[in-house]
Amino acid sequence: MASLYEKYVLPRVINCACGAPAVLRQRQKVVPMARGRVLELGIGTGLNAAYYSSTTVSSVVGVDPSRESWALAQSKTALAQVPIEYCEASAEELPFADNSFDSAVITYTLCTIPDPQQALAEVARVLVPGGLVLIAEHALAPDASVQVWQNRLDGLWGKIAGGCHINRNIRALLDSSALSVTAWQGMYLPQTPKVAGYNVWGSAVLA
Repeated sequence: MASLYEKYVLPRVINCACGAPAVLRQRQKVVPMARGRVLELGIGTGLNAAYYSSTTVSSVVGVDPSRESWALAQSKTALAQVPIEYCEASAEELPFADNSFDSAVITYTLCTIPDPQQALAEVARVLVPGGLVLIAEHALAPDASVQVWQNRLDGLWGKIAGGCHINRNIRALLDSSALSVTAWQGMYLPQTPKVAGYNVWGSAVLA
């Protein structure tokens, strides 16, 4: 059972942190490339809503286990160009039929999902053949000196940030899934501590 902190305070903390200007710029790099019927994994407080284009996207279904986060999303989704529907569910057990979506958007979500490999398997299952996956995440840094601190602080970070991990190797998770990476970049975000500031983004397809 979620604590009062996790239920009511944490969604606001995450909304603030994941809505920082540098993070929003990362979202803007990938979300506008979505097409067709879109699955958004971990829709949270709706921080991607403004970046969906009605010229390429027909609808969005946002999956998230937190109804409290979805309540905070209403002001953003109301202004979206496309209809956005909420589904309260686990990423590891998506309640959708096979081949249901043309695209999947995963932003700052794989870091927190308890079983990210199972979540990616579920994404692959519900995508149509050739379906597009768009990703922006913070991840394990390429520098050994930063990795040391990521590993040291990961447990404490998770307690504060609702199970978020700062040392997950996002590219390795994708490479071990049914998805094929087609574009990939990484950088330290400006004005962000390196221990939590290494970001990766790109795209993958379902073969």
